[in-house]
Amino acid sequence: MLEVRRPAVAGQFYPDDPSDLRRMVDDYLTEATAQTPPPKAVIVPHAGYVYSGPIAATAYVTLTPARETISRVVLLGPAHRVPFHGLASSNAKRFDTPLGSVELDRPAIELALTLHQVKLMDQAHALEHSLEVQLPFLQEVLADFSLAPFVVGDAKPDEVAEVLDLLWGGPETLIVISSDLSHFYDDATARRLDADTSAAIEALRPEDIGYEQACGRNPVNGLLDLARRRGLKAQTLDLRNSGDTAGSRHQVVGYGAYVFH
Repeated sequence: MLEVRRPAVAGQFYPDDPSDLRRMVDDYLTEATAQTPPPKAVIVPHAGYVYSGPIAATAYVTLTPARETISRVVLLGPAHRVPFHGLASSNAKRFDTPLGSVELDRPAIELALTLHQVKLMDQAHALEHSLEVQLPFLQEVLADFSLAPFVVGDAKPDEVAEVLDLLWGGPETLIVISSDLSHFYDDATARRLDADTSAAIEALRPEDIGYEQACGRNPVNGLLDLARRRGLKAQTLDLRNSGDTAGSRHQVVGYGAYVFH
């Protein structure tokens, strides 16, 4: 059995030095404002921290009051490296970051594996950044938690929703969906597209979100499908792009932070 999934993008997407990483994450969290009670689910971006970290922090800081309550995180992000159908979890016992280890929730993963669309596929996780970049934020805002990680490939909203519904749990379980928004449009076009995407998220309308609007469309739309059925409400906390944080405005990537109650 695979013991450890080691960091693939430490030193690239975020610092590989523990002190520098903790300082960066804590600075983002300090600068963010908690505008809402702790949510059941969040959607957060997954780019390099200098680009998307301030936006992600606006969602993560809302978890601070639930630091001792949340003990399990169900984390879904899109596949960037390996194409496949369905959702892929990991054989690993733990995922490591420069801040330490996060134990995987093997019972939760085994339960998800009873669904036809879920498989174990370590190669889907080996180089994937969409899940990895969320872990240092979670390690800083939560006390002690286990992780049920899933890379989402070609999967329909109802297939993703079924996994989330199975692992929904109570206040001890947090759902984290990792997704950036539009990619490589000019600033004006990106703002228009991302505003439309935010409106679709707040209206819980997965049918209005296409691949050009969110790289994590599949996990996002699965959450929206389930949120609609469970009567949750979505709120946009932050909506910016790389031109607002650390990049050119000629070609930008959009980032949004959303909470679900």
